[in-house]
Amino acid sequence: MRRRTFLKGTLMGAAATAVPLSALAQGSAAAAGTVTVGSIAALQSAIDGAVAGDRIVLADGSYTVPSSGIRVTGRNGTTSAPISIVAASRGGAVLNGPVSFVLSASSNITISGFAFRQTTGLAIPADCPRIRLTRNDFKLADTAGLDWVTVRGDDAKVDRNHFHHRTSQGIFLVVDGPGTTAMAQRTHILRNYFADHSYSGANGGEAIRLGVSHRALSSAAALVEHNLFERCDGDPEAISVKSSGNTIRYNTLRDSKGGIVLRHGNGTTVDGNHVLGGENGVRLYGNDHLVVNNHVSGTTSRGIVIGSGTTRDHHDGETTEQRRGNDACDRAVIAHNTLVGNSATLSGESRTHEPRDVVVADNILVASSGSLVDLGTTTGFTWQGNILWGAASDGTIPSGGFRRVDPLLRKDADGVHRLTATSPAVGSATLASLSLAEDADGHARGTTRDVGADEYSSLAPVRRPLTPTEVGPNAA
Repeated sequence: MRRRTFLKGTLMGAAATAVPLSALAQGSAAAAGTVTVGSIAALQSAIDGAVAGDRIVLADGSYTVPSSGIRVTGRNGTTSAPISIVAASRGGAVLNGPVSFVLSASSNITISGFAFRQTTGLAIPADCPRIRLTRNDFKLADTAGLDWVTVRGDDAKVDRNHFHHRTSQGIFLVVDGPGTTAMAQRTHILRNYFADHSYSGANGGEAIRLGVSHRALSSAAALVEHNLFERCDGDPEAISVKSSGNTIRYNTLRDSKGGIVLRHGNGTTVDGNHVLGGENGVRLYGNDHLVVNNHVSGTTSRGIVIGSGTTRDHHDGETTEQRRGNDACDRAVIAHNTLVGNSATLSGESRTHEPRDVVVADNILVASSGSLVDLGTTTGFTWQGNILWGAASDGTIPSGGFRRVDPLLRKDADGVHRLTATSPAVGSATLASLSLAEDADGHARGTTRDVGADEYSSLAPVRRPLTPTEVGPNAA
């Protein structure tokens, strides 16, 4: 596959890939309150006097930012009239030096179109709500331990950015919070392109990390949707969730070591994601998760893992070491997923505390070798309506929880295995307690649902696995 690279870190690269601003992306060049500047000093002066609705444009060029950074202090737009700080064209203003923007006591600020090439990360502090980072290119220093963007303020939006090319330990995007246990609220991570992290260590190279162990019991209400992850090989967890109450939906992970992992926390929904090739699928710990409509195929490790624990439940008052341990998966609902051709399909682990009271219903599991279900000790599981097929053995699934019948899937050009009209999966879902409006393709489920991630339809999919043209700085 031909790689798409938005910017490679030189002014020549910026000029070659720069795209003029559009009203959709960053407003009209003739907008009221617009000023264009051609130096960092002039940019700083314009920011210092900015008021709601102002739009400050930095001319294309390569700039060295002083060690004090570009300060955004005490500047407050409104939700309908943010203060916008933008590059004249996407990728046309390249920011070099140790620091980029330094925000404090500000709100409703949009930072758009820059190429960041700093030696330190960019932070959205807790006293800066409603900050938007959009259509930027992040290729910061390839320094071990450096997290490139950290969000601590509420209602941040990180959309249509490109995070790419590093070989060291460190995370592209971290959502954190104030104090020691709280989480930033309602972060929206949308249509970003995460690519080419080749760190070879055991862990610490996630593309996105939502929280951290000591914040795990705090709800973040983050929404991670329509992002593309390609060759994200810095960690087994491309999306690492270490907080509660999040939604991970409609993302595509392709040819990546990292999967979607609910490592700590409770009550997260994983819906309508595509994991195509690579190594890891979906792995979950903690309580009350919903895992539905996901398509996982061709991974060299495990499709879905229902985790066991070193503890039954995480709770207040744990030591740091206890909180780092695994929380057994309890009361999850795993339904309407399609898993095809993975090295291991649905599997478990062997820690002290077994998973309990999990519902596994109306999934399609297909493989040519190994066991389709390989779980150790479980308690109170509900198995129903699943379809198993292929030369792989049934494994440890109880006999009343499945049918062994060919689901008559077809593999389409986008890599997704969908139902055909005569599939026995059509209209045969059994989990009446679950309400699902759509399938992985964005088609209506209706009152009589089909088994697996796909609801049979003759219509073209509304959602498909994402490609590089649909994410990043030039996405719609």
